[in-house]
Amino acid sequence: MAIWIAILLGIIQGIFMFFPVSSTSHLALMQNWLLGRGEELPSPDSPEMILFDLVVHVGTLISIAVVFRNSLGKYLSLTLRGAGELLKRNQSNVGRLYIKLTLLGVLSVFITGLIGFPLKEVFESVFAQPFIMSATLIITGILLWWTDILPDRKIGLRQIGIGLAIIIGIAQGLALLPGLSRSGLTIAFALFAGLQRRWAAEYSFFIAFPTILGATLLQTIEVITATEPMTLSITVLLVGFLVAAIVGIIALYLVITLLYQAKFRFFSYYVWALAVVVAVSSWYGYM
Repeated sequence: MAIWIAILLGIIQGIFMFFPVSSTSHLALMQNWLLGRGEELPSPDSPEMILFDLVVHVGTLISIAVVFRNSLGKYLSLTLRGAGELLKRNQSNVGRLYIKLTLLGVLSVFITGLIGFPLKEVFESVFAQPFIMSATLIITGILLWWTDILPDRKIGLRQIGIGLAIIIGIAQGLALLPGLSRSGLTIAFALFAGLQRRWAAEYSFFIAFPTILGATLLQTIEVITATEPMTLSITVLLVGFLVAAIVGIIALYLVITLLYQAKFRFFSYYVWALAVVVAVSSWYGYM
């Protein structure tokens, strides 16, 4: 893979990781288009190309850490404080809250794993099937439109419970299917369940850390143990990682603004238009 392709894919990941329009589908569609032009890169459903996709996903975790640095710092500080209080058996209400949130986040990621591991091969096969992605993009657009017309949500940080954590974990598991946006689905399901917009966004992006890091580790092991040689260089992976991180910071600030203003419907128009383009292109053999 040429460096310019790594930069291009890093830009796409940085933008569409946070724009709720499915970064995996955009990466796969661009990879299919590049292959159609005769560019040299692995197949979108190959283990090493999926590893590249996950590496640029890790890059966007840096974006989350930068944009939510204050919230993350507070969360880590109060969680450690809660753990210390628990050991001393003198836990405050704040300490109990953040320990509970940590456990709920673990539950969400566990539910995601229960869905993702059994269906891993099925989900990965869709990377090479643009026509199926056009259908999942349409579903994403419908969900995004729906989030804008919801009345004000009432559930705050302290009211998040096991049921809501399971719902968000299911959404994240389903979003492993290309064309279904991870941020879009988790935020949408959280809003449908009554969670306020701010906490829906923060919970969604916070559980991205263990989910993406875990998936990257598993894919790295799969590539290392594969019999086929690794053709992607460390330089290519590093460039994609850095570009995704830098572009992602800008994209995330924009998405948060639109979410708080209930303007996700603008993304609906985009994914519906893209779904039509993908379906037509796939039908006529352009992808």
